[in-house]
Amino acid sequence: MSTYDEIEIEDMTFEPENQMFTYPCPCGDRFQIYLDDMFDGEKLAVCPSCSLMIDVVFEKEDLTEYYEEAGIQPPEAMAIAA
Repeated sequence: MSTYDEIEIEDMTFEPENQMFTYPCPCGDRFQIYLDDMFDGEKLAVCPSCSLMIDVVFEKEDLTEYYEEAGIQPPEAMAIAA
């Protein structure tokens, strides 16, 4: 499976209200990937309008600031608290 491009997490737009990262797709839509999916190890952001995908470059530790921005806890922190 090949990807259209590799994009650094810092170059993507984070939408805290729905915990999603987006990036413009050449087709005019946006690549999308959810914060929790990335926390679970997913690195491919897909475009809902075409077949293109991008590989998102990040470290799991990078996600902490985005959870804070969204005002929620990472999944493992919730499991520990339960």
